Amino acid sequence: MTQVARSAPGKPRRLDTFTLASEPGNERLALARVAGTVKDLGLSEARLERLKTAVAEATMNAIEHGNGNRPEIPVEVEVTLDGDEITVAISDQGGEAHAAQNAGDPEEPDLLKKLDGAQTPRGWGLFLIRNMVDAMNVTTDGQRHTIWLTMRTGGAAHGEHV
Repeated sequence: MTQVARSAPGKPRRLDTFTLASEPGNERLALARVAGTVKDLGLSEARLERLKTAVAEATMNAIEHGNGNRPEIPVEVEVTLDGDEITVAISDQGGEAHAAQNAGDPEEPDLLKKLDGAQTPRGWGLFLIRNMVDAMNVTTDGQRHTIWLTMRTGGAAHGEHV
């Protein structure tokens, strides 16, 4: 039986931190590295896949919307463990861009409206991310914009069975 070293609750342990150039396609590097980092922490295969999807989508958003596909501006990724919570923080330098983009209440994506042309075909990112993980938070501190993705190792997200 494999034992997983847990961090004491309230004291997050950094598991990995890295940067990626803001180039389309680098989201695959982020999801692979995060998956490798958390693979032995007790997530079921289905929950690991959900986390990978959320990491890829959040990284794509950071590359495209936050850093404007400018490779010289890195996307920063940090993976921490706090008790049974894995948190992946993905940061870009588009604080003002995200603030302008998210002004007002964003409309919930509606597939029928999108098919009818009443909604833009885009706009699924945050909706998808929010429904893949146990918790999602977004912070903006000046230029720095961070999305925090949390997945519990011992529980099921949104009624999913582990």
